[in-house]
Amino acid sequence: MTWTDVTGQEHSRISDRYPSDLTDAEWALLEPLLPPAKSGGRPRTTDLRDVANAILYIASSCCQWRMLPKDFPPMTTVQGYFYDWRNRGLLLSGPVTVPLRVLI
Repeated sequence: MTWTDVTGQEHSRISDRYPSDLTDAEWALLEPLLPPAKSGGRPRTTDLRDVANAILYIASSCCQWRMLPKDFPPMTTVQGYFYDWRNRGLLLSGPVTVPLRVLI
């Protein structure tokens, strides 16, 4: 692919936080594939986009869980979602694989 001004802007990784953060277009592809909140109990308060960004940050920077910056959700929350999504197969196969692997 030839980089033009248009494609450069479309694939730009400039963000307010980290280069590994999802763009709006990537999030639009990923969001419908994530499991809904569990019924009953307390409503979900964690932003799943922040969780996905944290997982991508860890994968792209190769940092340890405990070194996750404080502007992401708590490490244990991110880790819990990561293990849940892994166990459901969301991180290994299917349409989710493409957006996550392209970013890493």
